[in-house]
Amino acid sequence: MSKPSLALKAVERAYRQGGEPLHILRGVDFELHAGQSVALIAPSGTGKSTLLHIAGLLEKPDAGEVLVNGTATAQLPDPARTAMRRSEIGFVYQFHHLLPEFSASENIILPQMIAGLSRKEARKRADELLDYMGLSARGVHRPAEMSGGEQQRVAIARAVANSPAVLLADEPTGNLDPKTADHVFGVLNTLVRATGLAALVATHNMDLASRMDRRVTLSEGRLVEHS
Repeated sequence: MSKPSLALKAVERAYRQGGEPLHILRGVDFELHAGQSVALIAPSGTGKSTLLHIAGLLEKPDAGEVLVNGTATAQLPDPARTAMRRSEIGFVYQFHHLLPEFSASENIILPQMIAGLSRKEARKRADELLDYMGLSARGVHRPAEMSGGEQQRVAIARAVANSPAVLLADEPTGNLDPKTADHVFGVLNTLVRATGLAALVATHNMDLASRMDRRVTLSEGRLVEHS
């Protein structure tokens, strides 16, 4: 099998609570490969967000290693970690966090221009993604003029605009009604299959999780595969 798009090796993370260490992650091992979708199912307070932050290079582990496309990241300086986040990792959150003063198209164009693409190239990519998401007619609309499901599809398009290797999603359908959530999840899953993304999706929705390739949970600081 080819090298994983994302690998966590013996990752440890603890916080101080009342002077004592509170161990959140205890030797977490995990691999995620291209074209694979994995559901992270864990109750609040078990370290789900910490795991996603470490996987997304937003936080450093106390010990262990995070490899993105085979590159070790734990000891990288902050500028290199930022550059890797920009090029290799896409994020989708429960709340879309679109920039309200910009159109749907502009929200997808901006991260590409920050990464160095020309406006012409970025607009072409944005138009292609909006078309793929079924939102061609909404490109000029601002977030307030779109439904929740449309906004979240724009957020997904923005997350993959720079063709990352890894997509991390934290409850991406948690703020949507069941019908809209099902549609948005379907778009996300199809995108993973079509583009070879490696997706780790935190969700409490067991029906959606059952449609993913694998399911994992956090138990006493360790990542456990569901049968």
